[in-house]
Amino acid sequence: MEILYSRIEGEGKPLLVLHGYLGMSDNWKTLSGRYADAGFQVHTLDLRNHGRSFHSDDFSHELMMQDVLQYCKYHNLEKISIIGHSMGGKLAMFLAVNYPNLIDKLVVADISVREYSPHHQDILNALNSVDFSIHTDRKQVEEVIAQYVDDFGTRQFLMKNVYRITPEKLGFRMNLKSLTENYDKMGIEIPKNSRYEQPVLFLRGENSNYIRERDEQDILNIFPKAEIETVSNAGHWLHAENPTEFFDFSIKYLKS
Repeated sequence: MEILYSRIEGEGKPLLVLHGYLGMSDNWKTLSGRYADAGFQVHTLDLRNHGRSFHSDDFSHELMMQDVLQYCKYHNLEKISIIGHSMGGKLAMFLAVNYPNLIDKLVVADISVREYSPHHQDILNALNSVDFSIHTDRKQVEEVIAQYVDDFGTRQFLMKNVYRITPEKLGFRMNLKSLTENYDKMGIEIPKNSRYEQPVLFLRGENSNYIRERDEQDILNIFPKAEIETVSNAGHWLHAENPTEFFDFSIKYLKS
C-alpha cells in the first residue's frame, strides 16, 4: 500500500491542498504556511505521478480519489476541508459528491464541473522534447521548453519539476509517460446527476476562462449552495498570481 507524499504543518482542523496537473506540493509553500498560522493542520499533497509521490502506469480521477481516501485513513483524518486547484479542484469535487460526509469545507480554484477538451498539448510536447542524456543543465532544459511555451510564468512552473537524480543527471519528478498517456482522462465532467448540498466556495481568476459565466448554472445544479468569487489581476494560477486575495477569500470561508 503506497501513501501519497505530503508536507504537514500546523495544528488544528485538517486542511488538504490538492495541486493541479503537472504541479506539486511545493507550489503551495507560501500559502500553506499562512493556513497553518490561521489554525489549520495543513496537508499539502503530491498526487500520484506528481512531485515526490509514487509513480504508476494508471492515472484517473477515480484512482486519485482512492489515494486521498487511503491517505485520510492512514493519518486518521475524518472531517477534512479541501482546497483544490484545476485538476485538484476537479478531484475535490469528485470527493465531495461521492463522499460528502468526509468533507467539512470545499474550496475549488479555477475549474468548473464541465468537461474540458485537451489543451496542454504544447506543454506535453515541450516536456517530452527534453532529453536528459543531452540536456544536462537546467538552462538547456529551459531552452527546449521555451521553444514550445512562450509564457515565462508557465515555464518557471514546469521547471520546478526538474531535479538532480545524480550529481551528473537531471530528471523530472513527475511520471511524464503516464501523465501523457492518460491525459485525455483528466478533463472529464462531474456527472450531471451529482449533488452536494453543503456550501462551497469557487474562486476564479479574473483573466482566466476556466470558469465562464455560462458555467455558473451548471455549477449551481450540482452545488446549489456554491458561491463564486473572482480573484482580481490573476489568471489560471490565481493562488500564485494574487496570493493575498486568494487567501483572504478562502480563509473567510474556511473559518465561517
